[in-house]
Amino acid sequence: MSGRIARAVGQRLGLLAIVVVCQVAHAIGTLWMIGAALAGSDRYWRIARGYDRMGNAVTGGLDTETVSSRASRARREGRTWGCVLCRVLDWIEKDHCSRSEGT
Repeated sequence: MSGRIARAVGQRLGLLAIVVVCQVAHAIGTLWMIGAALAGSDRYWRIARGYDRMGNAVTGGLDTETVSSRASRARREGRTWGCVLCRVLDWIEKDHCSRSEGT
């Protein structure tokens, strides 16, 4: 095996190791989130925001922004998906999208 191929394989194995670590973190995060919800801890919301930002990154947004903030901007730009999502989120919590801009 040439050095170039060995490096490429090593890089891919490193990426797969990160996937495993992320899956373990997800499992622990889920358990902590359930425990925090049952205990009435505000840690629940911090974990939920983390998942929210991850969901935004997975769908092409920034990992530093929540889906709600991104949807609010999309609604302002007249994009259909932002209008629909904000309508749903605002039904669940009044003015959710507007209040979440920049988070």
